[in-house]
Amino acid sequence: MSRPGHATGGPYAPPAPRRTLTVHSSGGARLHTEIHGPDDAPAVVLVHGWTCSTAFWAPVVRELADDHKVILYDLRGHGRTPAVAPGGYSTRALADDLAAVLDATLQPGERAVVGGHSMGGMTIMAAADRPEFRERAAAALLCSTGSADLPAESRVIPLRTPAGRRRAHKLMLVSRAPLGPVSALTKRTLRYATMGAGASAPQIEACARIVHACPPAVRSRWGRVLYGLELTGGAARLELPTEVVIGTADRLTPLVHARRLASVLPDCRGVTELPGLGHMVPLEDAGAVSGRLRELVAGHLTAPPAADRPPSRNKRQKKEEAA
Repeated sequence: MSRPGHATGGPYAPPAPRRTLTVHSSGGARLHTEIHGPDDAPAVVLVHGWTCSTAFWAPVVRELADDHKVILYDLRGHGRTPAVAPGGYSTRALADDLAAVLDATLQPGERAVVGGHSMGGMTIMAAADRPEFRERAAAALLCSTGSADLPAESRVIPLRTPAGRRRAHKLMLVSRAPLGPVSALTKRTLRYATMGAGASAPQIEACARIVHACPPAVRSRWGRVLYGLELTGGAARLELPTEVVIGTADRLTPLVHARRLASVLPDCRGVTELPGLGHMVPLEDAGAVSGRLRELVAGHLTAPPAADRPPSRNKRQKKEEAA
């Protein structure tokens, strides 16, 4: 008998949502969506990454749901969201789905802090110029993510040249090979690729169950999107307060990506580098991620109306004024 696609006990087991719904998006996508916490609390929308599911956010939800409305959804083909036709996987689809979830789960006039991990952060960048996103998002958290040229910078396969890394990581991203059952060997491999050296056995087990549950065809289709990713323009149009979080031992999206994002984001509020953590930061240190989300909520969901605040200035404007 196969193991469930998530931990079934302890802090990494998904808590029961207050409500679930199916959100309909483009191309017939039917997104499994969950709402945790009080309905009248400040809203936080969390978007998981490649090969993961809503279960990935379990420890963060446990940190936030007592006094926040936490909204989660499964990306196309992940978790309890069915796969779509082969043409339905793109950064445009990521943006469509986030816009649809915001529209379906937030009340008129309600805004949220939006956090994304890995491909979830890319989802936020892809949606940056959507009117639905601009109206609904008060601030953003980009965790363990990048905007472009992921295979050349990845260090999972530590070849010397960008061209060599690009070719090797393409094979990893687009592979349809089954991952097989969760075993001691596959957990060691997954820990090396995605987590820091200090990851605990329960964290590694939870991560392995989630990743192994992703269907190989879905993993491959989204992997092709990641291989050709170019969202630097989207990051440059993300005109809301944005924080970046990165583990210093992240092999999938190394530090260079976080620093590049900080250089192009119009309103970057800081980069938090977490020593020794890998790519799966929300599992490895849920307290750090939930703490940054809480600060964004406190600073930007309770802020005065936009009409009462001075307009934000991007870095180019600041340099011009300084000159």
